[in-house]
Amino acid sequence: MKEKKTDKKKNKFVEIIKKKWLINGTMTCLLVAIIIAIFIAINVVMQKLELAPIDFTQEKLYTLTEESKEKVKNIDKNVAIYFIGSTDDDSNLDLAKQYQKVNEKITAEAVDINNRPDLANQYGIESGTKGIIVECGKKSKILTDEDLVTYDTSTYETISIAEEKLTSSILSVTSEKVPKVYFLEGYSEFVLNQNMNYLNMYLANEINEIDTLNVLTKGKIPDDCDTLVITTPNKDFDDITTNAIMAYIESGKNILWLNAAVTTEKNMPNVNKILATYGVKPFEVGIIRETDSNRMITGSPDLILPDIENATITEDLYNTTGVIFINATKINIDEDHLDELKVEQTDLLLASEDSYFRTNFNIQSDNKNENEEKGTFVVGAQLEKTIKEANEENQESAITSKLVIYGENYFISDYPLSQTSQYAAIQLASYNKDLILNSIAYLVDREEDITARKNTGTVTYTATETQDTIIRIIIFAVPIAIILAGIIVWQVRRRKK
Repeated sequence: MKEKKTDKKKNKFVEIIKKKWLINGTMTCLLVAIIIAIFIAINVVMQKLELAPIDFTQEKLYTLTEESKEKVKNIDKNVAIYFIGSTDDDSNLDLAKQYQKVNEKITAEAVDINNRPDLANQYGIESGTKGIIVECGKKSKILTDEDLVTYDTSTYETISIAEEKLTSSILSVTSEKVPKVYFLEGYSEFVLNQNMNYLNMYLANEINEIDTLNVLTKGKIPDDCDTLVITTPNKDFDDITTNAIMAYIESGKNILWLNAAVTTEKNMPNVNKILATYGVKPFEVGIIRETDSNRMITGSPDLILPDIENATITEDLYNTTGVIFINATKINIDEDHLDELKVEQTDLLLASEDSYFRTNFNIQSDNKNENEEKGTFVVGAQLEKTIKEANEENQESAITSKLVIYGENYFISDYPLSQTSQYAAIQLASYNKDLILNSIAYLVDREEDITARKNTGTVTYTATETQDTIIRIIIFAVPIAIILAGIIVWQVRRRKK
């Protein structure tokens, strides 16, 4: 009996549809009009609410990271982001509008330059031009669509770096001072614009001004240099460069030193003189090799995963999958004389206790030779040297010089990870990039920029359970409902005949 009642109810519902809606053409049109009106109304409301679009990419490429939110939330200056020649459905504009939800002083809008002659005159923009202007008072930064993407030359993949560019531009126009970083040239094969293009690209996304420096042409290290980057010297420094660097250290400035493994004995007294200032002994000929399979990549003893120590530079990388070092060398620190040199040591990266140091490259075996040194080698360290003690009576602060040094250079270069790989380590290990950028952020006294950054190398779809359910409904239930509605209409019209 219950089943019959249910059937009657179902039949009654169908009869209402057939008699009152589908048979009557006017009522059918009205039903369609109501559905369309509801759809339009929902869209209008959604647009007014300016809700952020649902981001299904695993790396959340179209959602602001917590790091960006933290960086912009306390900005107390008005910042306007103008998307010239763009429309309201631009995905990068949607991303930019999310800054306003974090800080109401930051606004973003699409602009028709024909309606803004003030912007056209100020920035020399012609009609039909596309671009992005980030403006704060008299300071501004102009970006093109090309600035918001980069390209992986090995996979030909377009990679979005929109958030990095927009965040750095906002901070750039609101910062009182932008740090200046110089890369020393003339003594190394690791050149910023040649063998470290990926690093150059990543640095461009940070709040730094980057330049190269040939001391012989300048005669000194510029006064505006906040950090000097020295990459693996393949010859000794001349006296002019040595004296310039020593004077730079004495002024309380900082150095980032990257040194690949030494394969042949070289006489570098001036290079060693600068290292000795911080208590670092000369680099030895040899490379670190790993025997712990969990601390190497693809079973290659030369591709090691150092243990990351918990320090200021590495605090957001601690307990991560780590960085990849290629043919790393050990950093020998004269710990017995650090107090005398007024140097404080902080270890950043250590090779595992199962690693060994190979000095004879003719040995083909991956196993440790009985004469080879074994131990936990330092491959990354932070050394802070006190140049002048603080004087409380005269209210004078201490003057210090910092050195961050790594026994590796290939980990942030463009060189392939191995002979069988087309990828560089900096591409495959995103924390390689973070480590070097965090080191520079620390040295230029911008600790707020020390973080683990968004990985924009790939775009993959990953939905939550709720999102997956919604998508399945859209994909399967809606079409099925439409098909069923069509069958009902067809059946009604057929019976009517």
